[in-house]
Amino acid sequence: MKIDVIGSIMEKAKQNPKVIVLPEGEEERILKAAEISLREGIARPILLGNRDIIQSKISGLNLNLEGVKILDPRADPNLDRYVSLYCEMREAKGIDEKIARRILIKSLYYGAMMVRAEDADGIVAGAVNLTASIIRAGSLIIGLQKDVSIPSSFFIMDVPGFESGALIFADAAVNPDPTPAQLADIAITSARSAKILLGWEPRVAMLSFSTKGSVYHPLTKKVIEATEIARKKAPDLLIDGELQADAAIVPRIAAAKVKEKSPVAGIANVLIFPDLNAGNIAYKLVQHLAKAKAYGPILQGFAKPISDLSRGASVDDIVGAIAIVCVEAQGGPT
Repeated sequence: MKIDVIGSIMEKAKQNPKVIVLPEGEEERILKAAEISLREGIARPILLGNRDIIQSKISGLNLNLEGVKILDPRADPNLDRYVSLYCEMREAKGIDEKIARRILIKSLYYGAMMVRAEDADGIVAGAVNLTASIIRAGSLIIGLQKDVSIPSSFFIMDVPGFESGALIFADAAVNPDPTPAQLADIAITSARSAKILLGWEPRVAMLSFSTKGSVYHPLTKKVIEATEIARKKAPDLLIDGELQADAAIVPRIAAAKVKEKSPVAGIANVLIFPDLNAGNIAYKLVQHLAKAKAYGPILQGFAKPISDLSRGASVDDIVGAIAIVCVEAQGGPT
């Protein structure tokens, strides 16, 4: 039965709204999304930026954000505490307070530090900032999970006509050419994301242009090695590869192409692409040709929830990202 993917995520968020910091508080779309999130009980937003500019825009847009915290990193009382915490974190690098202060007065880094210090549960940005800037702030301040070598991203693809309604595509936005070990980490973290965010039993397909040795090439070898590494790191994970896309999601084709027993072939719900070319091209084709809704890129692998936005994100897209980060914060790191 087809599910309303983003609707179910929003309902989960409302069950336990989390504190989500929005570093781009001077952006009108962010303000509108913050009002919806507050009104619908999805999250408890915190806005960062110049207080006068934010309040002027709230008035000009006729928004009701009563009770929402508006913090200017340059003047916030917590700045000194965050500076000390940052210096402790970067002690081996010899970072002094002057440098730490210069970094943390930037809203993106200040918001990340709020999450690190557990003064917020998650962070959503990207309406103004580049993806690379968000990953840099997340890596520097929040850090990665202990068993993860790289941050990555995934898209939730809500596909019309697809029986279960949705698939996860990873990595379609961050890592151009992951090594086998990195690809294994992307698979494992994507499975965690599927379980936490959507409540799925993840079935992970490691995609290639070959199915089970139908073609031998260095590119297929990479996928085979990644699958073996992921199995060793996460022995309970349902994962198989290398698989062509049709063998991964179409039972009839899987039966013809995969001769041995597979827990994934034909019924995969998490698709791991071998590189960014494949992942990015695939999600855009499915989005536009199949008229699918693409939610993401959603960042994963960090010790705390952090989400990227497209700079062209609509207000509804931003509300969806806030809901996603809330649910991730309810369930732990992704």
